[in-house]
Amino acid sequence: MGTTLVLVGTRKGLWIGRSDASRAEWAWSGPHFAMEEVYSCLVDTRGPQPRLLVGASSSWLGPQVWRSDDLGETWQETPNGAVRFPEDTGATVSRVWQLQPGAEDGVVWAGTEPGAVFRSVDRGETFSLERALWDHPHRPQWNAGFGGQAFHTILPHPTDPRAVLAAISTGGVYRTSDGGASWWPSNEGIKAEFMPGDRHYPEFGQCVHKVARHPAAPDRLYLQNHGGVYRSDDGGDSWFSIADGLPSEFGFPIVVDPHDPETVYVFPIDDAGARWPVDGHARVWRSRSGGEDWEPLGEGMLPDDFFVAVMRDAMCVDSGEPTGLYFGGRNGAVHASADGGSSWREIVRDLPDVLVVRAATV
Repeated sequence: MGTTLVLVGTRKGLWIGRSDASRAEWAWSGPHFAMEEVYSCLVDTRGPQPRLLVGASSSWLGPQVWRSDDLGETWQETPNGAVRFPEDTGATVSRVWQLQPGAEDGVVWAGTEPGAVFRSVDRGETFSLERALWDHPHRPQWNAGFGGQAFHTILPHPTDPRAVLAAISTGGVYRTSDGGASWWPSNEGIKAEFMPGDRHYPEFGQCVHKVARHPAAPDRLYLQNHGGVYRSDDGGDSWFSIADGLPSEFGFPIVVDPHDPETVYVFPIDDAGARWPVDGHARVWRSRSGGEDWEPLGEGMLPDDFFVAVMRDAMCVDSGEPTGLYFGGRNGAVHASADGGSSWREIVRDLPDVLVVRAATV
């Protein structure tokens, strides 16, 4: 049957939930890394045993990528930190925002603040800087979003290890097809609503919040922007809006169902000024038509006095059938559905501010 794991990273540590394949009852351990910010988690199911990776930032010791090969019972660190800039850059990592498995065995990608992408070939024990992206001529013009400047999305192509998509706030989407030797912006059709009227669709500078890719249909991409929900059917060469039917174009997470490239989930919030769901009604919105139409999920099961946001990495799916769907709010509660969003229940509450939720069956 396997064990379903949920990793919940918060402002003050990590909590790990365990359940069976039914995902009905949960047992929790934590806090791990108490009083450290946990912006990124990964359950890497490749290799002889699952490996958990956590990007935690200590106000005293700085950031570290921790790893566990016994499902969180014990943790190991890399001396002096796993993710570090070369000395000649003059830069210092403040947070590890993203951890993502690569297409090749042993490869793990990391996205950081300040905006940079790193690559590991030893399952996350050490990382090296993707220098061509760091030296990109656009980098001096990337600005910091409200939450900082970071590569928060890294999507390796599932069958082509030389192809990777990365997204940064505020800079937009960048891609490589030559293993990182060169990178180019890939933002055609994505609006930068905060720029002057004649620059609403620049080459780069968009405040992309999150991008999702379907593993079996890698050219199908979904994107939540700072105002705008988009789809690409050509691997990111061009984007078009799929926001019609949603209560708001603003939000942070976007998640694709692993079993169906036409099924996508978002959590709309009111706007950049009121960063909570419209009218305070917590609802996940689902499309089963690739964004052609949308339906709200959670009526009568999710709270109607929910004046908090769900952050870009605080919503995820697992690989179970039916699909398990999870989201955590900045009020410290995590809600879950074991049937693709049709029914919901709160599985943990009163945690610190939730920053990231990741789930997997091991």
